[in-house]
Amino acid sequence: MQSASSNKPIRILRWPEVGERVGICRSYAHALAAKGQFPKPIKLGIRASAWVESEIDEWLRDRIEQSRDNDDIRGGRQ
Repeated sequence: MQSASSNKPIRILRWPEVGERVGICRSYAHALAAKGQFPKPIKLGIRASAWVESEIDEWLRDRIEQSRDNDDIRGGRQ
C-alpha cells in the first residue's frame, strides 16, 4: 500500500508495538483518542484494529517537543 503523497509504504502497527513505543496502556490511548489527543486506530476487521505508524511517530515527536518547551518555561533549559 502506498501513500498518495509519497512513494513510502504506509506501515500499520498493532497494539503491542504501539504500546511499547508510547509507554501508555491501551485503555488510556483509546481515551485520549476519543478526546482527539492520540491517533485513532483504523479498523482492520470486526475485532481487529491498528495504528498508522507515521501518526504514532508524529504524536511522539509532538510529546517530545511539548516536553522540551515546558522545560524552557520552567527554566530547566537555557
